[in-house]
Amino acid sequence: MLSVLFTALFAVVFGLAFCFFGYRVFLVLLPIWGFFGGFWLGAQMMALLFGTGFLVTITGWVAGFILGMVFAILSYLFYILGVALVAASFGAAIGAGFMAALGFEGGFFVIIVALLCAVFVAVLTLVMNLQKYVIILITAFGGANAIILSALLILGRVSMGNIQSAGNAIRPVLSDSFFWLILWLALAGAGVVIQIISNRTYTFSKEQFQEGWS
Repeated sequence: MLSVLFTALFAVVFGLAFCFFGYRVFLVLLPIWGFFGGFWLGAQMMALLFGTGFLVTITGWVAGFILGMVFAILSYLFYILGVALVAASFGAAIGAGFMAALGFEGGFFVIIVALLCAVFVAVLTLVMNLQKYVIILITAFGGANAIILSALLILGRVSMGNIQSAGNAIRPVLSDSFFWLILWLALAGAGVVIQIISNRTYTFSKEQFQEGWS
């Protein structure tokens, strides 16, 4: 019980910070986001490919760690590529989450949908020069998701085992009930609006990123 409370507290603090202030803290977190995005993508692809649970096999851990390190290094060396990789990971998570909510547990079809969503979000980010707004969307929706998950953990609607077996943090929110989906979208929408207003004259640049990590 104590571990669940600690996890829920961490999730709600993390969620509030990212939902409403995510663009400002993204400077420090790009390589970190790159690592976890790559780790999740590698491990999840192995789980979907072999029909196993998330991080159940050594193969999933190894694939996740290798891809996570690659994403982290590329995110550190190339700012714009880092943004694209994080955007791709987020797109894949959304695609896999919605497919799971529709009842598709794994297989090549789910992998293809997840990869298509990843490519679509990454390309849209680069072609339309939407880095600032993609960062705001990712942090707002990711933060809102963490807030909802903390509530679901406290209420006993999901467990840590449910999150692990789901393979991503979005599926439990989509699968629980329509109410939590609406609340997630409402929180994310509020986060997007607040971040856009508060960062109207602030632009996250490559130079600031390099200074922050040097």
